[in-house]
Amino acid sequence: MDFSYSPKVEELCRRVRAFMDERIVPRIRQWNDEVHAGQYPVSFMEDLKSQAKSEGLWNLFLPDLTTDEPGTRLSNLEYAPLAEIMGRVSWASEVFNCNAPDTGNMELLHMFATSQQREQWLQPLLNGKIRSAFAMTEPDVSSSDATNITTRIRREGDQYVIDGRKWFITNAAHPNCKVFIVMGKTDPDAEAHRQQSMILVPHDTPGIKIERNISVLNHLSPEGHCEVTFTNVRVPVSNLLGEEGSGFALAQARLGPGRIHHCMRSIGAAELALELMLERAQERKAFGKPLHQHGTIGEWIAQSRIEIDQARLLVLRTAWLIDNVGAREARKEISMIKALVPTLHTNVCDRAMQVFGAMGVSPDTPLADHWTWGRALRFADGPDQVHLQTVARLEIRRMRETPGTAAAYLTKPERHKN
Repeated sequence: MDFSYSPKVEELCRRVRAFMDERIVPRIRQWNDEVHAGQYPVSFMEDLKSQAKSEGLWNLFLPDLTTDEPGTRLSNLEYAPLAEIMGRVSWASEVFNCNAPDTGNMELLHMFATSQQREQWLQPLLNGKIRSAFAMTEPDVSSSDATNITTRIRREGDQYVIDGRKWFITNAAHPNCKVFIVMGKTDPDAEAHRQQSMILVPHDTPGIKIERNISVLNHLSPEGHCEVTFTNVRVPVSNLLGEEGSGFALAQARLGPGRIHHCMRSIGAAELALELMLERAQERKAFGKPLHQHGTIGEWIAQSRIEIDQARLLVLRTAWLIDNVGAREARKEISMIKALVPTLHTNVCDRAMQVFGAMGVSPDTPLADHWTWGRALRFADGPDQVHLQTVARLEIRRMRETPGTAAAYLTKPERHKN
C-alpha cells in the first residue's frame, strides 16, 4: 500500500490550501459576525462557491462523475488530504460543494436515482444550487441500529404517505434545503434488514414541520440539526429511491466514503489545534520560561503529533481499501477510524484549549467550536461503542475463520494426573 500523494494530488493540495489562505481564512470573522447577527446564508458564500467552481475545485469527492457532471473525479484516497485542509475551517467544505450531508446524498442519488430524480435533485446539488438533508435518526429509538426506526412509509394508490418524527437532521433549517431523503419502514413484517426504504421528499411538502433547531452543547448551528415531524406527508411513488426494502443497504452504501470525509476533516481540525498550541507555547511564558519548556505541555505537543499522524495513516489506509475492495470489505477499518478519530479530535483541541487558558474557551480562537463538533462526532454516523463492537465482532470472526497458533506460546505447567 502506497499512501504517498501523487503529483496531481499535491498540486490540488497546494491550490486548495492557497484558496483557503487567500479567500476563506480572511472571511472567518465576517462569517462569525453575520451568523451571530442572524444573517444566513452569509453574504459572500455564493461568490466564494463561484470562484471555487471556476478554478476547478468543485465536487472533489465523487470519482465516477460523467463528462457532463461538474467535478474533479477523485478517488477516496486522493480526496482525503483535501478534506483535511478544508477541516481547518468548519464551514469551508461548503465553498467547494463538499459539505455533509450533501456529499452523502449526492452519492446516493448518483448510484440509485432514476433519470428523472437525477435531473430534479442531483443536478442542482452537483451545481451547488440547492442543499439537502438526510432524515434517518429518531428520538424515540436507538437509531444506531437502523432496523429500529419507526417512521412509517405506506403506499396508497400512486402515492406514499409518510408519518414519523426525526431529529438531529442536519441542514433542515438551511434556507436552501429543498429535499429530504427520508428513511422509514414500508414493510414492518419483512426480514429485519428489508423493512426500510428511502424516499425523496421536497422540503415544502405539506405535513412537514420543523419543530426546533436543536443546539449541540448549547451551540446553535445556523444550518440546523433539527427535530422534524412528518404528518400525512404525501409524495408520488416515483419519489422512491432505489427499491422498496433497500433502505438499509442504501444507508450502508452512503456511510463508507462519508466517514472518510468526516475523519479527515477532524484530522484537519486537530492539525490546526496543534499548530495553535505550538505558537501559544512558544510566545507565552509562565514562571520565567516559555510554556513548551514545562514538561506537561511538551508531552502534549509530542502526544498530539504522534496521535494525529497515526490517525491519518489509518484513515488513508481505509480510503485505499474502499477504493480497491469496496466499503463492505473495508467495514472493520471504517468502524476503526470512526471510533478513533473523534476522540483524537477532542483530545488535541482540549490540550490546545488548556495551553491557551481562558482564551481557549472564548470566541477568540476556533478551538471551542472545533471541540464541540468533535464531541458531537462521537455520536454522528453511529456512536463509538457500536463501532467498537463491530471491530470486536469482526476480529472474533477472523480468528474463528483462520485459527492462529497463539495458544502455543502459553507456558502453563501441565497438570499432574493422580
